[in-house]
Amino acid sequence: MAEIKDPENTIILETTKGKVVIELLPDVAPGHVARIKELAREGAYDGVVFHRVIEDFMAQTGDVQYGKTGGEHFNPARAGMGGSSKPDLKAEFSNVSHVRGTCSMARSQMPNSANSQFFICFTDAPWLNKQYSVWGQVTEGMEIIDKIKRGEPVRDPDSIVTMRVAADV
Repeated sequence: MAEIKDPENTIILETTKGKVVIELLPDVAPGHVARIKELAREGAYDGVVFHRVIEDFMAQTGDVQYGKTGGEHFNPARAGMGGSSKPDLKAEFSNVSHVRGTCSMARSQMPNSANSQFFICFTDAPWLNKQYSVWGQVTEGMEIIDKIKRGEPVRDPDSIVTMRVAADV
């Protein structure tokens, strides 16, 4: 594993396919980074499936309500329709481009509706620029993200095993 320069602003994402390292961007989206870290520290993302994975686009996960295997409300048919019990976030759109490895918040048609769901871009997606809140960048393990099973919805989906702030590991 590469050296982690800022453990407080780095996420270690262990998936069913392997380990991924994500550099957080607190200067770009401080509210979203704080939420990701808060949910990661609570273990909220552990066991959450990648419910929407589109070839040549992105892998979406983070529905801690309906997408958490073993969770009280786990429902594969509803995965992607929920969030956390925390309030939705105010949009933090920026000039950071959606490129391969970009981590950005999923949301509804309402700009201020991001909550816990996020996606990781497989390829550049410039049409998302300035419309979704970018909060991180994969620095190691994109080959792992590339292996995640595709689908809308995904049959027998891959999932997050654990998601931790590197400072806590």
